[in-house]
Amino acid sequence: MLKPIVYGAIGGVAVAIAIIVLVVFQSPTQQYSLSVEPKTEMVMGVGNVVRIYVQNTGSSPLTNVTINYGTTSEPMLPILNPGEKQMFSPPAGTKMVTVTAIPNITVVKPISDSM
Repeated sequence: MLKPIVYGAIGGVAVAIAIIVLVVFQSPTQQYSLSVEPKTEMVMGVGNVVRIYVQNTGSSPLTNVTINYGTTSEPMLPILNPGEKQMFSPPAGTKMVTVTAIPNITVVKPISDSM
């Protein structure tokens, strides 16, 4: 009779410790953060295609998001909500992408055809 009570108490303590650890060590999300990932992907019938993935990794919306390839650019995104991800296709031969957003975010990444 006493064993189930002891095991239940130990289990309850373990759950409580796990919850505390998750809350304490959870990394806080930055309010404004942007991820830019150039990737080369194989497309059936086309071959290797370079794509740029832009994602709002922050907790607040970003505005006036621009994607610039040096000689050309994409139309500005008026808003990119938290967690939202967009894909872009740079022109052939593009070597660098610069993504800017308000408030005061700039990410510059090299593009390689052999990624």
